[in-house]
Amino acid sequence: MFKLEPRSAPSKVLSFTSPLIALAITVVIGTILFSLLDKSPLDGLQMFFVEPIKSFYALTELTLKATPLVLIALGLAVCFKANLWNIGAEGQFILGAIFGGWVAMHATPESSRFLTVTAVLLAGMVGGMLWAAIVALLRDRFNASEILVSLMLVYVADMVLSYLVYGPWKDPNGYNFPQTITFLDPARIPKLVSGFRMNIGVVIALVCVGGFSVFMARTFTGFQLVVGGLAPDAARYAGFSSRRALWTALLISGAMAGLAGALDAAGPQGQLTPHVPMGYGFAAIIVAFVGRLNPFGIVFSSVLMSMFYIGGELAQSRLGLPKSLTGVFQGLLLFSLLACDTFIHQRVRWVSSK
Repeated sequence: MFKLEPRSAPSKVLSFTSPLIALAITVVIGTILFSLLDKSPLDGLQMFFVEPIKSFYALTELTLKATPLVLIALGLAVCFKANLWNIGAEGQFILGAIFGGWVAMHATPESSRFLTVTAVLLAGMVGGMLWAAIVALLRDRFNASEILVSLMLVYVADMVLSYLVYGPWKDPNGYNFPQTITFLDPARIPKLVSGFRMNIGVVIALVCVGGFSVFMARTFTGFQLVVGGLAPDAARYAGFSSRRALWTALLISGAMAGLAGALDAAGPQGQLTPHVPMGYGFAAIIVAFVGRLNPFGIVFSSVLMSMFYIGGELAQSRLGLPKSLTGVFQGLLLFSLLACDTFIHQRVRWVSSK
């Protein structure tokens, strides 16, 4: 029988390059899938890996997908390093959109754009933090599993959003569609380039990447979170508060997801609809791990995941393939990475059964 046993010294080179190996495996399996679906593998791969970057317009659209993934994944990386499994960033994203949308709906044509947009983004962060605080409270006071609580709260957040857009926040002039009013210009996220949808969210995301790099590597609070995740006993011996780490990590993660929600609602969407949940909160889990929980690695993996999103949409419209192909590629990438990491840190050994 075959048995996995730990390697004495895993290869550092393979550990560093395993995301690229996982991507190559994903491409190979994707090629096989396209063949089984009676589609040209070259055309299929072009939808995912060429079309999203072939022009300046395509690149600007890529940033719209990548920005929320970067922000959410940064917050999740903090949680995961602290050994806290926040699986419900999607719910925090929705609450950020709701809180930011509420502020945006109250803007007037005379409102200051700078102050209004700032208020929208801060409100979004508050919304995400409040939703994450529920998880922290239940874990802190009742030792409830943060995995289950955060995940279940996603569905609660979705129902809250549906209630609002189908009920009290429905646009009276919206022909009975479940949507809020279209946000006025002072409440919309400013665009970076005229004529394109790319907005200042990409700048905010890059600033956050630098900020989180410093926070996790150069601050005492970040050091406490990392030590608490790697060696809880050593952290307790050093006098680090596990309770403080719990609240800090979850509130940071919630704030980042809420910020992403507010940016998306007041940016490309421009209103609240039942379609605010885009799956970014779940996809960002893959992004965080493919990026090795490193802020700069997260940028790379966010761009890659965004290409999967756009490629899935193009494959649906141009090749007649189901949109669920996006999730297939995301899943393939994650499982390929897990397989690579398994064989990098462990080796297969044949053990004879007697």
